[in-house]
Amino acid sequence: MRTQYRKEFISSLLQLQTNEEAESFLKGLLTPQELEELPKRLAIFQMLHQGVPQHAIAKKLHVGVATVTRGSLELKREQIQKTSWWQNLSSHMGG
Repeated sequence: MRTQYRKEFISSLLQLQTNEEAESFLKGLLTPQELEELPKRLAIFQMLHQGVPQHAIAKKLHVGVATVTRGSLELKREQIQKTSWWQNLSSHMGG
């Protein structure tokens, strides 16, 4: 059952066509805290890719070191590096 909900959520995300639609959708779906945390997860990926030390990332973003470590482990997985969103993000970061 969980997989079905996840697929429906992803399908809903893919239907969003503008930044305004995406922001409205996420504001309606997520709590203010969740809305603050999601961009931090992306920032963790960006900063790790740029070579920023994990403890510095945790301090700057006010997140736990375990959260940064999880991001680091995900980046080391080949599967994530093969996705088009990561390749696009990585190219915008110069790498």
